[in-house]
Amino acid sequence: MGNPLKRLAVLGSTGSIGQQTLDIVRSFPDRFQIIALAAGGNRDLLERQIAEFRPRFASARGEQPLSVARLAPEEMAAHPDVDLVVIAISGNAGLLPTLAAVKAGKPVALANKESLVTAGEIITTEAARSGAALLPVDSEHSAIWQCLAGEKAAPTRLILTASGGPFRGYSRQQLAGVTAAQALKHPSWQMGPKVTIDSATLMNKGLEVIEAHWLFKLPFERIDVLVHPQSYIHSMVEFADGAIKAQIGFPDMRLPIQYALSYPERLPNERLPRLDLGRIKQMTFDTPDFATFRCPALAIEAGRKGGTYPAVLSAADEAAVELFLAGRIGFNDIARLVEGELDRHVPVTHPFFVNIAATTESTRERVLRAAGDRTWAR
Repeated sequence: MGNPLKRLAVLGSTGSIGQQTLDIVRSFPDRFQIIALAAGGNRDLLERQIAEFRPRFASARGEQPLSVARLAPEEMAAHPDVDLVVIAISGNAGLLPTLAAVKAGKPVALANKESLVTAGEIITTEAARSGAALLPVDSEHSAIWQCLAGEKAAPTRLILTASGGPFRGYSRQQLAGVTAAQALKHPSWQMGPKVTIDSATLMNKGLEVIEAHWLFKLPFERIDVLVHPQSYIHSMVEFADGAIKAQIGFPDMRLPIQYALSYPERLPNERLPRLDLGRIKQMTFDTPDFATFRCPALAIEAGRKGGTYPAVLSAADEAAVELFLAGRIGFNDIARLVEGELDRHVPVTHPFFVNIAATTESTRERVLRAAGDRTWAR
């Protein structure tokens, strides 16, 4: 008897993670079947994906008809015929589908940082209630997950690695002059624009610390960040006896994606690149410069405070990144805008989803308006 076909809903199918997910599906047509695809505005690519994978449902921004039945992403995430939901939607738009999936008890291959950053308490509580598994797709959290496999004792420390981004070693003055085109050239990974800019500001590391806190139930003081420019070690775990386990591999997002899709199995895939350790001359580590790159410290402090602070952080960063990509603010202004929103925020300590949604919307509107009123930059 063969292995059963795993039926997938891929939400964010036209983005970087979504396209790489479909690349894994191509490698295993006898193991995975696409039931539903959701995209943003790239309708041409979505229609090509529909023609290739023949899902039953699809979704895209706008009201134009699609070549298959239209279904909202939240409905796809909870559909009874879906066995696994891949949340590859970028930004706060991924929150509702993630919540719908865990409420329905679906395993979630989670590549959306904002879901756990803004609503970690709600998502993890619902997952515990329904029995839904949260399967991390981010390379750092996948690495920790793999290092913890088979371990009975809790870890004493998690060590998230960072490439340092394209501006490692820059001063604040140098950062003030960088352009969006420069920031989009990541030295190690191929990612979407939002995640790439977050990597350049190191905001992604702060967001990942918050995610790790919720995924692995460790306090913030036991989650560290190390800069590892070669990007071969994707993260590490330290145990009570001082032993440190690391997950090492070629920097290719298809590996953690495949691990989440196939879990608890490991499937052979000759299309994934192999790391030749004999050709690696050095692997170095350094402490991150949180004084120059202020975003991660802002994120970690928001995570420690909890409540609606992380929702403010996420929404302000998302809007500020949009402004930077549009050439309306400078690189250092991203941190200034985020810090300003956090400073003025009056939090809700244990928010419901409605509180998070309202906070996200109002924060985003204020940041976008701020582009025309630069008093915050003085």
